[in-house]
Amino acid sequence: MTLLAGKNAIVYGAAGRIGTAVATAFAAEGARVFLAGRTRARLDEVADRIRAAGGLAETAEVDALDERSVDEHAAAVGPIDVSFNLIGHGDVQGTPLVDMTLADYERPVVTAVRTQFLTARAAARRMIADGRPGAILFFGGAGDPVREFAVGGLQVAFHALEAMRRQLAAELGPHGIRTVTLRTGGIPETLPADFAARAEIEQSIAGKTMLGRAATLADVGATAAFVASDRAAAMTAATVNISCGALVD
Repeated sequence: MTLLAGKNAIVYGAAGRIGTAVATAFAAEGARVFLAGRTRARLDEVADRIRAAGGLAETAEVDALDERSVDEHAAAVGPIDVSFNLIGHGDVQGTPLVDMTLADYERPVVTAVRTQFLTARAAARRMIADGRPGAILFFGGAGDPVREFAVGGLQVAFHALEAMRRQLAAELGPHGIRTVTLRTGGIPETLPADFAARAEIEQSIAGKTMLGRAATLADVGATAAFVASDRAAAMTAATVNISCGALVD
């Protein structure tokens, strides 16, 4: 039996590399996936591939930073079992903090907190109203300072999201709603092909792991599907480490 049979899952940022991997894995495990994002054409391409493989997928243009857009889409979806926000945060990397503008530094923090609050709230409200236990997933996780590369406000954004996730876990637990973060330590497949430091970053990520390789998009999708399923029903207020041993808890 598939892990997510009969479940409805919203994936925000589903046209991105990670979003596509997660949506595809959810559909392969039997979920009806609702692909949300700002570019309908790219979402439709992902949906077509999912349907061609026998999965169920629907698409919608949703601005995950806009309260009305998020709430109206969640209401239109109907019952919600899983929500995973994977939109980009607009972070600027490669510039030391002392050389960075305030706007570039704070953008990922403000963006991450705003969008995750809106989408998590929308899902939780629906789950509570329907008396339907569910899972709200986060991506990133708090981590140690990065010395090798200038990552701007990205780590600050991840720490802020972890604070939100912990509070949501405490408040939503009595309703049977779980919140879990996935941490990877870096996924080389998500780096632009023409990124100047790509090879260096790939080697750095793999070199820190215990398995001699970095996490893949397939790893993220498979793990997300398990965490979202009833087999992980006892898992909340938790961080799932899928870093191949790069991150030691």
